Amino acid sequence: MLNDAALVLRLTNEDTKDSAFKELLTLYKERLYWHIRKIVVSHDDADDVLQNTFIKVYKNIHNFKGDSKLFSWMFRIATNEAITHLKQNAKLKNSDSETLQEQTMANLQADVYFEGNEIQLKLQQAMATLPQKQQLVFNMRYFDELKYSEMSEILETSEGALKASYHIAVKKIEAYLTSN
Repeated sequence: MLNDAALVLRLTNEDTKDSAFKELLTLYKERLYWHIRKIVVSHDDADDVLQNTFIKVYKNIHNFKGDSKLFSWMFRIATNEAITHLKQNAKLKNSDSETLQEQTMANLQADVYFEGNEIQLKLQQAMATLPQKQQLVFNMRYFDELKYSEMSEILETSEGALKASYHIAVKKIEAYLTSN
């Protein structure tokens, strides 16, 4: 596996850009898909957002400064694309993103791509009650197992604020699960 600098060099070279991009897809497609899927919930929406994410990466790789890991940069793009997607959906449906998220969760059981059991469904429903920022922090820490330092790079928030958000999210989820 190549290091970030070598891969970015290949991505910015017109002769090697396409092959390097295929490698980038192979390396990060699945991990980014699941990160996005946890935000937008729907498989079809996750596919759309993932495609938009990789289009942005392809078109903007020359803007990558190397201040963070390549994956962190892509993760930030994926996160922003997912949030933008939720906001656009909410606007189209004349609703706010939290209400839309709750509706999506209510439909989760009928989703043919949802393979979770009843406990996983309850966890997803509990997470839907969280504000968007706490959902992101919880997903990134609990499911993606990212370090607070990595999350800080991606979300451009202090580690202390992220720790507080995660702690509050956990308490809210615990309260939801014990009351339902």
